[in-house]
Order: sequence, then structure tokens, then C-alpha cells
Amino acid sequence: MARFKGLDTPREARRSIRPSYDPETFGRLSENFARFLGTARFLVYMTVFVLSWGLWNSLAPDKWRFDSFPFIFLTLILSLQASYAAPLILLAQNRQADRDRIQYQEDRARDDRNLADTEYLTRELASLRTAIGEIATRDFVRSELQDAVEEIVKNSGTKPKPDAN
Repeated sequence: MARFKGLDTPREARRSIRPSYDPETFGRLSENFARFLGTARFLVYMTVFVLSWGLWNSLAPDKWRFDSFPFIFLTLILSLQASYAAPLILLAQNRQADRDRIQYQEDRARDDRNLADTEYLTRELASLRTAIGEIATRDFVRSELQDAVEEIVKNSGTKPKPDAN
């Protein structure tokens, strides 16, 4: 019974035969490698390497050649490099796709907030226009007062005084 502990007790770290690695560090390494493979510098380095290999194993004396024609060892090295490069490039692309997906979700949420803010401001502006339409302006009050004065003068029979304005 001592083997089973409560849920409030963390498990002890177990030793494993499998090596542990940080996936984030490995991912960054693969992205840097994939970026390097996509540069002109890599193509120049690889071209110089293959040409040097070919020239050395073609023109050097027989006893100094380490890869005889048809360059089987060079083919093996290039195949090995390609077999590691392809999965690393795919890993880098998957990480970029994940970042793009997260960025897309954040952009969409920001766009939704902007749309909601714009709709709110549009409603507020419409309500302000409606409220302003119901407020009596100075010119409207002045014309109403002038009409009232004219009506009073007409009914009383006296002459109105000229405006001070």
C-alpha cells in the first residue's frame, strides 16, 4: 500500500534509457539549419566541396585518392546529408505553420475586436446625430421668438423695436 501516494504528492523523477532533449532547442536548431540550406552561401560551399572532392579524386595520384571513380563515398555522404536535411526542413516548416496559425488566430481576434469597436462607435454616432436633431439650435429659437413677437405685435397693434443684433 505504500506504493500508492495521494494525488497531492508529485511523482518521483524516473530514470529512462531514452535520451531527453528540449524540443524547443531542437526546433530552433532545425530552423537555423533549414534557413542555412536555403542560402546561396550553402550552395557555394556545397559546390566548392563537391568540385574539390571530384578534382582531388580525379587528378591526385592513385595512392592519395580516397574515393575512386564513380565517387561512391561522395554519393553516400550526399545521400546522408539529404536524408537528414529533409526531415529537419519539414520540422522547420511545421513550426512555421504553427506560428502562422497562431498569428492568424490573433489577427482574427483583433479584427473581431476592431469590428465590434467600429460598430459601437457607429451606433454612438447615430444616437448623437439623433439627439442633435432634437436639440433646438440658436437660429431656430431666434426665428421662433421673432415669429412670436410678430404675432404679438400684430395682435396688439404696436410697432416692434428693431433688433439689437
